[in-house]
Amino acid sequence: MATIDTKKHTDVERWVCIYPAYINRKKTLAEGRRIPKAKAVDNPTYKDIDDVLSTTGLKYHIENKLYPREISKEHFVRGRARVQLKNDDGSPVNPDFPTREAVMLHLGALIPKLKSRQGKQANSEQNQQRDLSGGGGGGKKQGLVYLMAAKL
Repeated sequence: MATIDTKKHTDVERWVCIYPAYINRKKTLAEGRRIPKAKAVDNPTYKDIDDVLSTTGLKYHIENKLYPREISKEHFVRGRARVQLKNDDGSPVNPDFPTREAVMLHLGALIPKLKSRQGKQANSEQNQQRDLSGGGGGGKKQGLVYLMAAKL
């Protein structure tokens, strides 16, 4: 087995891993979130990460792996991205992204702007407005009134 010193930065094993849990606003720090909640995203997927990384110019690939701290074993929480941050000489591949934190903050900023996310945001805003309006309560009482009126 080769040590880290003998592996080059271009070897996939040296690329950094980014799981969706790292940028998930709904996770706590203990559950694996690595950036501030204000800069995180609601329930990101590996597809969202893939879409954003494709525009950065970084070399990356998506793997079908499950985050070890993830409780759910569902298919939609699977996936991670491996990203090459450094060249063999140690210089950054892209000076805009010298660290994994810079990549995660970039993901947190751009994932909400994806077209695939726009429909989800509209639906969640409508659901929040419906929940705040409180129009759903009292349905059973009306049914009981109609039953009583039918018996009379």
